[in-house]
Amino acid sequence: MRKIIFPPVETASEDGLVAIGGDLEVDTLVCAYKQGIFPWPISAELPLAWFSPNPRGILFLDQIHISKSFHKFIKKNVYQVTFNQAFDEVINQCSTTPRKQQSSTWITEDIIRSYNKLFQQNLAYSVEVWRDKDLVGGLYGVCIGDFISGESMFTNEDNASKLALYGLCLRMKEKGINWIDTQMVTSVVEGFGGIYISRPDFLSLLFQKNWSRKKEDIF
Repeated sequence: MRKIIFPPVETASEDGLVAIGGDLEVDTLVCAYKQGIFPWPISAELPLAWFSPNPRGILFLDQIHISKSFHKFIKKNVYQVTFNQAFDEVINQCSTTPRKQQSSTWITEDIIRSYNKLFQQNLAYSVEVWRDKDLVGGLYGVCIGDFISGESMFTNEDNASKLALYGLCLRMKEKGINWIDTQMVTSVVEGFGGIYISRPDFLSLLFQKNWSRKKEDIF
């Protein structure tokens, strides 16, 4: 077995950069996530970058709040939410969906291949939102033990990505998981009550995780 060593997260730069280079093999990714580190390619032309930001985005599931408009949307919902039915399609949609103030995507071909390997080894998940047989929204993330991250989401119809996140939150609460690592607090995450906490506080929560819990017990 390879010995994988990352620098201590305390040595990260002001913007959270911990290391540059390395690979995206499954054991490398698992080692990184267990230390509160994740890959975030700056571009396809530059070396791979690894981050552990301070502060860190997190969504506590006992503090979720739903807006009145989204509550009305849920009540008249015409969509179906599923889990782990179209991982490859979800991550590809996330990589190609245009985003405000972003000219390119950090979800490179290498990221897609590597996270598909994670999914094949039950270390990643997807949430899909369907209108009839059309995939209109979704998100994907990492699931190592009962550590759950949200990596990226996409939407092709109003509120579809919000519904994916809401469905994930309900499932996690049902399974006794009380927080999700969102890395950053986007407008969607903030709308659900996501906040920033310090890196030391995040690591304290992270190190309490049950790393041996099986994916099939959660999804």
